[in-house]
Amino acid sequence: MRARSLNLCFLLLLMVGCSNMNIEHFDKREPKLVLEDFFEGKVYAWGIFEDRFGKLRREFIVEIDGTMENGKLVLDELFLYSDGELDRRIWTITPQGNGQYSGTADDIIGQASGQIKGNTLHWVYSMNLKVGDDSWKVNFDDWMYLQPGGVLINRATIRKWGFELGTVTLSFSRGEHLNHAPFSLSEHFSDR
Repeated sequence: MRARSLNLCFLLLLMVGCSNMNIEHFDKREPKLVLEDFFEGKVYAWGIFEDRFGKLRREFIVEIDGTMENGKLVLDELFLYSDGELDRRIWTITPQGNGQYSGTADDIIGQASGQIKGNTLHWVYSMNLKVGDDSWKVNFDDWMYLQPGGVLINRATIRKWGFELGTVTLSFSRGEHLNHAPFSLSEHFSDR
């Protein structure tokens, strides 16, 4: 029985070890992602949250206004969930040089850290996530990939105590790549 348990533990560790991506593998990928260029201005996103079993739990849209202020990228994000919930997050992202970034927001614990290579950003942070009337400390492991044509695809794994809770998938598009603004969330936030 003990040998069987050890074999199972070894197999699980092997699976976890094999699933880790390395940002260096994306160094030559095109088109090159420049975070400040992509997010400055109006950006729209469409997203879903799937639990660890792959069941769709939430859908949402995001309207982002990005500005450069004193060398920092400020992202004002307005969220509208399919159940009618509204949320807002304001990121302040600081370029650190050599493709390195740090970021803060009100619900982020400490600082987010990220690195860009080629078309890819790897972004990690801990967050106080609202779940009903509670708040859970969770860890995000984001991978963002800039595609030809200006679409940015984001896949984030959410974990608590090392266990996967689910994944968030988003598709971002800059406003000028669209024929018209697909939605406007500003009016939802006017009395908040």
